[in-house]
Amino acid sequence: MNIFKSLIFSFFLFLPGLIIAQGQSGTSFHVVPLGVKGGTDESNLSSYMLAPADTRTYICLDAGTIYSGIDKAVANGVFKASTPYVLKKYIKGYLISHAHLDHVSGLIINSPADSSKTVYATADCMKMMENHYFNDETWANFGDEGKGVHLKKYHFQTLELAKETPLENTGMTVQAFPLSHINPYQSTAYLVNSNGNYILYLGDTGPDEVEKSDKLRQLWQKVAPLVQNKSLKGIFIEVSFPTEQPDKFLFGHLTPKWLMNEMNVLAGFAGKDAVKGLNVIITHLKPPLSSELKIKEQLKAQNPLGLEIIFPEQGKDFKL
Repeated sequence: MNIFKSLIFSFFLFLPGLIIAQGQSGTSFHVVPLGVKGGTDESNLSSYMLAPADTRTYICLDAGTIYSGIDKAVANGVFKASTPYVLKKYIKGYLISHAHLDHVSGLIINSPADSSKTVYATADCMKMMENHYFNDETWANFGDEGKGVHLKKYHFQTLELAKETPLENTGMTVQAFPLSHINPYQSTAYLVNSNGNYILYLGDTGPDEVEKSDKLRQLWQKVAPLVQNKSLKGIFIEVSFPTEQPDKFLFGHLTPKWLMNEMNVLAGFAGKDAVKGLNVIITHLKPPLSSELKIKEQLKAQNPLGLEIIFPEQGKDFKL
């Protein structure tokens, strides 16, 4: 009888860990936000570390803020290693959506202290980085292409649109799709694949109607089957201004109204039942704080599709 009681006691001690493990079994990605804002605070600009669940092989989705974000993640207990170690060893490469400084400044500033890895971007973005940043004038050329002396710490890999490309040392692949950001300036959406599970990360983008474009519509049509079969685990998409912002002052960005308009287009391709509960991670909120709070209120109040709206916080990880 004592042995039986001991077995029962051990089972209940083990049960909570079993429940937690089962609850996490559907997790596909680990996300560490290094920067979540869209302006003025140089220590908190667009950048997200993404890795397959239970690995330390991260790709950085944009690189506006790197070191300060890792510092906060370390302070929050997300990483048990030092900030320089995470920078050099955990980050395996960078996917840059476009070359505006709030998306690349962390990459530039931290390049002397970084380790050798690959920087991925589309042709227009890569050309801007080579011509204006890593050009041996405004900054040393830490890459293997472009102007000046090539220090060859970074491999600059230009992505072909829609072509699936391996992300070196991560076990993931990526496809790049064009976005319209202050037409005709082009930004990029990245569809990242880990063993048949996907996330979609959008750099800065305006709505199709304002940009006189169909780039978002084409993107929604592309990912609709992934939404239907539940393999798209989340969409990272910007909302920079409250709904009251006039269209002529959007400058290639979204508001809650325009985001929901675009999500309705996605629902038209995938079906309303399919998009219900879809994780939508809101990026690039622009200060002041009153504007950020209004954006959050509007998104929570104007969500007829039942999307799972997520507001990431710098240095606080989450799973998808």
